[in-house]
Amino acid sequence: MKQLLLDIQLPAKPSLDNFLVGSNAEAIHTISQSLTAQATQRFIYLWGAPGSGKTHLLSATRDAAEGLGKSLVMADDVQDFSEQQQIDLFNAYNQARENDSLVLVAGNASPMQMGLRDDLASRLAWGVTYQLHPLSDEEKAQALKARAKQRGMKLPDDVVDYCFRYLRRDLPSLMATLDALDQWSLTEKKPITVAMLRKLIQVPLL
Repeated sequence: MKQLLLDIQLPAKPSLDNFLVGSNAEAIHTISQSLTAQATQRFIYLWGAPGSGKTHLLSATRDAAEGLGKSLVMADDVQDFSEQQQIDLFNAYNQARENDSLVLVAGNASPMQMGLRDDLASRLAWGVTYQLHPLSDEEKAQALKARAKQRGMKLPDDVVDYCFRYLRRDLPSLMATLDALDQWSLTEKKPITVAMLRKLIQVPLL
């Protein structure tokens, strides 16, 4: 039981494959293409509200680039950068242009709306800019049901409703909860129910 509870708190490592696309298909396609030898876009800027997936995509792209031996310049939360950090990122953009590195940067607004240095803001707009849109609750529910179907699980609607009402509603936490429920269901040889979920999340760690 302790291990199952830990599983809820440790979502799967971010990857491009486990990012739920929703309304962000074009951005994901461009990022995936940027990692190939035929890449046409090397400067990508992402922005959106918290929970839209910016940090997930940066982490996933970093790992993918490392695996491919591809040079990557990456920065997150650029809206919080100090003057010196902005200068350093501006210089990194110029260097990346010379050595064919991929540049992936994220912030909470479009390049010209964050009060950054004019020269850096213009660099952020060099390539393509995408606004990321968070998944709706309906899309998250569909994603949970799709994962359950892949695992051969029967996931009742009332269990999904309970998750959205009482648990953290970010998708990694919801998926980790689903995976833990599947493990416990197999261990106990019982179907997944709201009662099982309530018992799972209320048992203290020992």
